[in-house]
Amino acid sequence: MGRLFGTDGARGVANSELTCELVMKIGRAAAMILTRESSRPRVMIGKDTRMSSDMLESAIAAGLCSVGADVTFLGVVPTPAVAYLVKEKGFDAGVMISASHNPCEYNGIKIFQSDGYKLPDELEDKIEEIILDESAVIPARTGGEVGRAYTDTQALSGYIAHVCKTAESPFDGMRIALDCANGSACRTAPEVFSRLGAECHVIAAEPDGVNINRNCGSTHMDALCGFVAENRLDAGFAFDGDADRMLAVDANGQVVDGDRIIALCAKHMKKSGRLAGDTAVVTVMSNMGFYRFCEQNGIACVTAKVGDRYVLEEMLRGGYTLGGEQSGHVIFLDHANTGDGVLTAVQVMNVMKSSGKPLSELACEMESYPQVLQNVRVSNMGKARYPGDEEIKESIAGAERELGGDGRVLVRVSGTEPLVRVMLEGRDEGLITRLAEEIAEVVRTRLL
Repeated sequence: MGRLFGTDGARGVANSELTCELVMKIGRAAAMILTRESSRPRVMIGKDTRMSSDMLESAIAAGLCSVGADVTFLGVVPTPAVAYLVKEKGFDAGVMISASHNPCEYNGIKIFQSDGYKLPDELEDKIEEIILDESAVIPARTGGEVGRAYTDTQALSGYIAHVCKTAESPFDGMRIALDCANGSACRTAPEVFSRLGAECHVIAAEPDGVNINRNCGSTHMDALCGFVAENRLDAGFAFDGDADRMLAVDANGQVVDGDRIIALCAKHMKKSGRLAGDTAVVTVMSNMGFYRFCEQNGIACVTAKVGDRYVLEEMLRGGYTLGGEQSGHVIFLDHANTGDGVLTAVQVMNVMKSSGKPLSELACEMESYPQVLQNVRVSNMGKARYPGDEEIKESIAGAERELGGDGRVLVRVSGTEPLVRVMLEGRDEGLITRLAEEIAEVVRTRLL
């Protein structure tokens, strides 16, 4: 993990940690690194609905134009739309301004290469070196060499059409709810599913700049769970602020997490011959029950580090077509280069329609072991000290001894927030809850 970039771009409190000055520098350095082959590079910029996105859009556009890049504003769009459109329209790079599932005061910068993939670690390191170490002199263009800014309000329609084409048949007669998190999904999800024939009930689709992810979306599922059950709908889909992840709700109001989504899609894809290598890529956070499901269905598993970029790396390395995270980032590599919440919802609907089974029945084919997750807020210095802290290591080792072979412990530093995440999994929920609280207290004490 770098000094500016975490597991999903550069992120922080807007206008405090992620300042306009810093964002402008990121724009200048990124243009220099990514567009060396073009005499007049073109960069597209998308954003989510949070209040600070307009401000940061202007800052990064200024940085890009100062190096001679032309920029095209897409307006409010999902992150996967930028990933798709940058390649489809032949741009040199793409930028998404979003802090994903975080509260409105945060914002972030995600950068895509011309092929639609997020930047690898080595390119992020080069950008950081230019900004923080002044390892290179960034040229300042003048006169007619300064970049220009354009607006394209029609580009998003191409992305919507692309997602619709991934439906295997119309969804006529299916009744669903869409929780748009007051974010980017407002621009796409209702139109996609309406076009495909579903009866759509939309909630959290009135963004005001500060209500993004507030008690809604994939990190706050209660409202959608109640709405689906009360209205006797077939399913519900909750997106995060930039619509690159999705969690589902079955007709009983029960959450269907990323592991179960990947499981049901993997089985469907294997049956139709579209699961390359009969393999799914997941992360160390995936439930032990997922691995058992795969064994029972002849599906191999590859495990990556947490972060959809690392899932994608393993998919590309092995030539696999399906991978994702428990949190709802799911990548269908035959359709997209990054996690896409709306596209994932379409794939879940494909399985429901093809199988004729309700989502509750499909999801229950995978047994989930109890999991307990404690997010411990720590200082930035504490976060840096975590790897070498012996008391934390001993606390973890003690928990592992007590669990024996009936569970596991995973403690990791968040790539996007000042948190240490303590996750325990096992058959005895009371035991893993107690052990998680004990480890969390040691982390809290040691890393404040």
